[in-house]
Amino acid sequence: MPKPDAADLAAAAPPGAHVALVPTLLRRLVDAGTDLSKLGAIVLGGAAAPPALLAGARDRGARVFTTYGMSETCGGCVYDGVPLDGVRASLAADGRIRIAGPSLFTGYRLRPDLTATARDGEWFVTGDLGAFEDDGRLRVRGRVDDVINTGGEKVVAGEIAAALARHPKVRDVVVVGRPDPEWGERVTAVVVPSGGAAGTAGAPALAELRAFVRETMPAHAAPRELELVERIPLLPSGKPDRVRLRGPGGHGR
Repeated sequence: MPKPDAADLAAAAPPGAHVALVPTLLRRLVDAGTDLSKLGAIVLGGAAAPPALLAGARDRGARVFTTYGMSETCGGCVYDGVPLDGVRASLAADGRIRIAGPSLFTGYRLRPDLTATARDGEWFVTGDLGAFEDDGRLRVRGRVDDVINTGGEKVVAGEIAAALARHPKVRDVVVVGRPDPEWGERVTAVVVPSGGAAGTAGAPALAELRAFVRETMPAHAAPRELELVERIPLLPSGKPDRVRLRGPGGHGR
């Protein structure tokens, strides 16, 4: 499809069709009340999916499989936290996810310098931070370039967003670092309210979201700015437009 759209996808997909989606588009299908039981498998990738979104989709009959991978791994190579047969996943000393196995690319064309940076022997060193759960499943924490340095403390934007996504007044959220003269970067939560538009009783306040994050994360991870929006701006791929979200013009509330 030239441009991801929930209504067009629901109309175009024949019964039993398998689809590959990013979390934002799945969110829009859920919000539109789409009967997801008519689809086959939904392969979800491109970004970490909030547990509440996965639960909501499955409540609507979806068969969702989370996937992790990129062009250099020939697409998804880890499903629901488990590598495919022959694929191995580990963590580098700095927390980056490393992938080894037969699906890896051989290198970047005409760029041996980039290849040398990305390859460590048999391993491809990704730009993502990860962790292993107690059951051995891989969990993607977020992008290395999405780490926010605020007041000398580093926090992973994806982990803050995952915490905020569990708040009952938050339907969708992206966390970014915006330039700040005092803190270097300020943690900014861009939120689509679940209970109504900005300024209504259903919209969350910054103070309550800060308190909610501090229940499970350090104080410096709590957002210092809140922007309420009707929709998260997207790239053509359907992923959040983080460059636009980091830019000036946000209106904290």
